[in-house]
Amino acid sequence: MSTTTNGTDGEATGGRTGGAGWLGAGRAARRAHARAVTHQAASVLLGYPDETFFERLPLVARAAAELPRGQARTDLLEFCEHASTTPETELAEHYVAVFDLRRRRALHMTYYTDGDTRRRGHALAEIQRVYAEAGWRVSARELPDHLAVMLEFAARGDAEAGWGLLVDFRAGLDLLSRSLAEYGTPYARVVDAVRHTLPAPRNADEERVRRLAAQGPPAEDVGTEPYGARPRVPLPRTDTAGGQG
Repeated sequence: MSTTTNGTDGEATGGRTGGAGWLGAGRAARRAHARAVTHQAASVLLGYPDETFFERLPLVARAAAELPRGQARTDLLEFCEHASTTPETELAEHYVAVFDLRRRRALHMTYYTDGDTRRRGHALAEIQRVYAEAGWRVSARELPDHLAVMLEFAARGDAEAGWGLLVDFRAGLDLLSRSLAEYGTPYARVVDAVRHTLPAPRNADEERVRRLAAQGPPAEDVGTEPYGARPRVPLPRTDTAGGQG
């Protein structure tokens, strides 16, 4: 969460306060709030569109409407409009077709960097360690690298640690965005809203995306127990040390 936006949404500072004195602190606080709202909204919108999703949708739309003008706000509002005007069963079928049938459009970020190799198990354990150090618990039913889980952690858990995770998986986010756009799904707007909260990609990030797009994730060779079980489709539910998330 502790990022600033780029483009029309702000200048990336990696969580440092901009300017001097109380004016700079005020701007930084507003940016941090906007990032938290963007990440929490995207976390909900990337969940499976069940009854709870549609109950939360009006609140998410109102929160997005209060964001500063910029591309992230536009992207979230456009998707909320799409979701609110699409029949529930149709949106659910589309969600499964987009995210559950093609692994190139997976919402599990370590898949892009580590595939189904042994390294993925280590990467999952590292993400879990970051959560644990912040006192953030993830349901045993969910993998810690699910984008909706990571976004909720960035919004409501540890700002700096959450921002670091999203930056670490920038290449996966960019590749997911590209794949969603090629598929022609409105879900691309939700992922793009998240990308607008991150610093501009470096040359190394862009090269990594090109390589992943051309070669795909590392080939399957070893299972990823204890994280190898296929995750449930509905919206990941997390809870903090103090209560339900």
